[in-house]
Amino acid sequence: MTDASPTRNRLLRSLAALTGLAAAGIPGLALAAEGAGAPHLDGGSLSVVWVIPFVGILLSIALMPLLMPSFWHHHFGKVAAGWAIAFLLPFALTFGAGLATYELLHTLLLEYIPFIVLLTALFTVAGGVRIAGTLVGTPVANTFGLGLGTLLASLMGTTGASMLLIRPLIRANEHRRHKVHTIVFFIFLVSNVGGSLTPLGDPPLFLGFLKGVGFFWPTVHLFWPMMLVSGSLLAIYFVLDLYLHTKDPGKHPLIEGVHEREPVRIEGAVNLLLLVAIVGAVLLSGVWHPGVGVDIYHIHVPLETIVSNLLLLAITGLSLKLTSAHSRRLNAFTWGPILEVAKLFAAIFLTIIPAIAILRAGTDGALGAIIAAVNQGGEPVPAAYFWATGVLSSFLDNAPTYLIFFNTAGGDAQVLMTDLALTLAAISAGAVFMGAVTYIGNAPNFMVKAIAEERGVAMPSFFGYMLWSFGFLVPLFVVVTWVFFL
Repeated sequence: MTDASPTRNRLLRSLAALTGLAAAGIPGLALAAEGAGAPHLDGGSLSVVWVIPFVGILLSIALMPLLMPSFWHHHFGKVAAGWAIAFLLPFALTFGAGLATYELLHTLLLEYIPFIVLLTALFTVAGGVRIAGTLVGTPVANTFGLGLGTLLASLMGTTGASMLLIRPLIRANEHRRHKVHTIVFFIFLVSNVGGSLTPLGDPPLFLGFLKGVGFFWPTVHLFWPMMLVSGSLLAIYFVLDLYLHTKDPGKHPLIEGVHEREPVRIEGAVNLLLLVAIVGAVLLSGVWHPGVGVDIYHIHVPLETIVSNLLLLAITGLSLKLTSAHSRRLNAFTWGPILEVAKLFAAIFLTIIPAIAILRAGTDGALGAIIAAVNQGGEPVPAAYFWATGVLSSFLDNAPTYLIFFNTAGGDAQVLMTDLALTLAAISAGAVFMGAVTYIGNAPNFMVKAIAEERGVAMPSFFGYMLWSFGFLVPLFVVVTWVFFL
């Protein structure tokens, strides 16, 4: 394996550049924005034609790895850039360079950079933790690992738990012929459903926390829906894995008597402290609001966002500095998965702009029928909110989708937590649970897929994965609707 130090040095230089950008605040642009009103994109004036580039990038992710695997592997970044340009250039020609620049920078500064900085921090820090020793992927051990990851997801976030546990899980099952089902259920449980009990678990719940929803409100109101879905998935997985293990257990060196059992130990334990630091940095941006910040081309970047990003970049640098490069190599840590996520989600974040704007226009937008369907006679219908929020969260960013339906239901956190508690629970469950329906429903889904494929696991295609989710998740969501939201 090649030495990762040149890549690490390039990453450190990139982190330093991002740090400088965030600290400087691009003062030239800030001066240009002073005293000027922010441009406004009226989602009610947009037709569904503007959603074509977003659909294009989704179909590219879905079909090109299946139909043109070699081309996609070498040129997915160019394809993503092409769809981004296919949106941005016509948008600038139609609405003007000013609005296009504003939407681009707004997405970059307030959404994409915080998103990718957090993912990079979690990816780097969790990738520095190596669970060494003998790991054997038996049905009992695998089910226990998935259950542990499900619990950890609400404490350190779905991304943190996923990045911490996916490599040990893959290593424990390397001897198994059948292991795709294990990765798929890992995405269901650890990368999605497990993050439903606290604002730390998943971005939609964190946005609800910022809007005034109590920290432990999801713990109380989503506990039983989460237990129903996760408990059912764990039971189904155990039966499935037991059958496949009995059919073909694989040949593990320990089982074959080639090696003696090595005690399980943790290398790079300092990264566990850094994971706690990441949680603190994220919470800081939610509870500390000094009321100042930097203005960049009509966009106000709050100081808490800048400080949180700088802390996350510093934590990333510390992890690289304090973790043995040898340990990372043994952990099969590479930058490929995070680079793939960064390139593809840059296009997704950009092309999603008109889709979110249309939804925010409510019943006046081109997708107004979806908004109107969740209320009957002026009263919210929890089951409709669950499915509307969930279906859109499967393909759109689940955080803004949560906010759209949060505001559609009134937007008053106190009312939603009390009189409309069932509606808020439906919105929250839909946003978190149904992020598991597609690879792009939640960021760690794609990262887990990329890591698994890099380790030689032949993961399902975009639509192939949806066959798994429709087969196992959708029936459970129907049960959840019937038990909790009707």
